Amino acid sequence: MAKLTHFNDEGRAKMVDVSDKPATERVARASSKVYLNRETFDKVMSGGIKKGDVLAVAQVAGIMAAKKTGDLIPMCHPIALRGVDLGFELDGEKCIIRITATVRCRGETGVEMEALTAASVAALTVYDMCKAVQRDIVIGDVMLIHKSGGKSGIFNREEK
Repeated sequence: MAKLTHFNDEGRAKMVDVSDKPATERVARASSKVYLNRETFDKVMSGGIKKGDVLAVAQVAGIMAAKKTGDLIPMCHPIALRGVDLGFELDGEKCIIRITATVRCRGETGVEMEALTAASVAALTVYDMCKAVQRDIVIGDVMLIHKSGGKSGIFNREEK
């Protein structure tokens, strides 16, 4: 069995030392979904949410979250990000907002956690902005879609 890298010789948690790893271009893309009812979805689309432009605020929140991932997730390294972008796919039939976060850097460790954090916090922001209209909003399907760079190479989630 492979040795777990996030534990020291005493079995206690540690941040992995990446100083001997080569810096490579790294990209990660993650997504999340927010499931709304018809009334809430329509208010988001028409700008009828009293707190403001839901998608604009969620986009900024996702970018900020990616930048703060090293502060939020205990074993994540602080990373000098080169780019963070969030996109929103709106399914009017099912009242779903699919959020996609893409994060880039050149470094010794990947940006998967930054992409996942961005997609998650953007979804939480949609919830926060819409909770006065709908209390039973569901956030789900948070997942890594793609990652490239580094020793482990390329990962692409197969669509199902």
